[in-house]
Amino acid sequence: MTPSAQTAPVLTQNSPKTRDSRATGRWRRGLITTSFLAPALIVLGALVVYPIIYTLIRSFYSKSGSTFVGFDNYIAMFTNDTTYTAIRNNVMWVIIAPVVCTFLGLIFAVLMEKLRWKTAFRLIIFMPMAISMLAAGVIFRTMFQEDPNLGVVNATIAGVQNAFSSESNYPGARPREGFDITADDGVVVSVSDVSAGSSVTFPLIGIRQTNVPDDAQQAVAPSSPTADEISGTVFLDVISGGGGTNGSIDEGKRGLPGIRVDAVGPDGSVVAHATTEADGTFLIDGLDPGGGYRVALPATNFHQGFQGISWLGPSLINAVIILSYIWIWAGFAMVMIASGLSAIDRSLQEAARVDGANEWQVFTKITAPLLSPVLVVVFITLIINVLKIFDLVYVIPPGQSKPAANVIAVEMWTVSFGGGNNHGLGSALAILLLVLVLPSMIINVRRFREERER
Repeated sequence: MTPSAQTAPVLTQNSPKTRDSRATGRWRRGLITTSFLAPALIVLGALVVYPIIYTLIRSFYSKSGSTFVGFDNYIAMFTNDTTYTAIRNNVMWVIIAPVVCTFLGLIFAVLMEKLRWKTAFRLIIFMPMAISMLAAGVIFRTMFQEDPNLGVVNATIAGVQNAFSSESNYPGARPREGFDITADDGVVVSVSDVSAGSSVTFPLIGIRQTNVPDDAQQAVAPSSPTADEISGTVFLDVISGGGGTNGSIDEGKRGLPGIRVDAVGPDGSVVAHATTEADGTFLIDGLDPGGGYRVALPATNFHQGFQGISWLGPSLINAVIILSYIWIWAGFAMVMIASGLSAIDRSLQEAARVDGANEWQVFTKITAPLLSPVLVVVFITLIINVLKIFDLVYVIPPGQSKPAANVIAVEMWTVSFGGGNNHGLGSALAILLLVLVLPSMIINVRRFREERER
């Protein structure tokens, strides 16, 4: 090469042209990335970011949105009894539901490995997840109806009770008022003393026609008693189709057979007793002539038996709703925990068993600690879910129990769109719900990131 020959310049790493080329490359890659992400970012901003900002601003305005009220909505939120009940119930939900669901999910996941028919077991437990929350609410509201004729739960309890105790012949019967007889703690008794040698009648009402025996005959007037007897008639003081005179033994009124009748002495003891015939008549003998007695129909004749537990009443409604939630979400917890269980190192369990550990020790010392990351994720996910609970609380409680079962999400909807039309307070409740949910979401995101980095 001659000295006059020109040598091409060599581009070094820090040369301006190299830096410009790299900057151009980064800009192009950023532009391409942004072009792909732009639709998602627009949707995210329109559906998430903007509603949150608008709701936050709206929470500082009045019911109509025309007046700035500052923190008045937030103050009202914590001083209003209805809203306070909703917040209290949400706290109860967070304490109970996620813990029980996670615990049951862990138990089911461990049992699933021990069962022969694990697929069927998994299907049965997970199947409620396939049912919508609305349908599940309808199912549980029907199951827990107070009337044993409608609610499956109370019907089952009634069936068990009836298997060990006999029902009365005339449940719910009561005396016709104004005829010298009264009801005292379920006992139908004559108001005045009845002397031996006289008669008494018991006109009763409140008895279903279906509870009257087929062998019941036309009621007749009591027979004339002797000096040591008391006679009488117990009859249904109602004529099918109407008619007749109250308290009178008219044509069409039937006697009530099989009722025990007691003669009660002055000291309150039962001196003698009799049982009514098919025509409702009875005759108590062996009494002191001229003695005065209270004639009583014991409460066992009219005991209504099991009438159903008020599961949907204010005192038990929260327990029923939480039970329905556990029924649905325990399957989710089981599947998540079972996935984590399948990924753990089984050699540690086998080593513990070889060293003499029993199954409970293996579970508490080996299995549970290894599953702790999965358990935390499931628990936090369920907390997020219960804080937003709406469907079950809206569907299951009847009208009189809705205030006792109220939660933040339902209260937010009620004050905003359910008749309150107070969008300022509704927005404040929405912000409160967001603040409560955010920590759990952040914890879950951090856990997922940590798991990915491992």
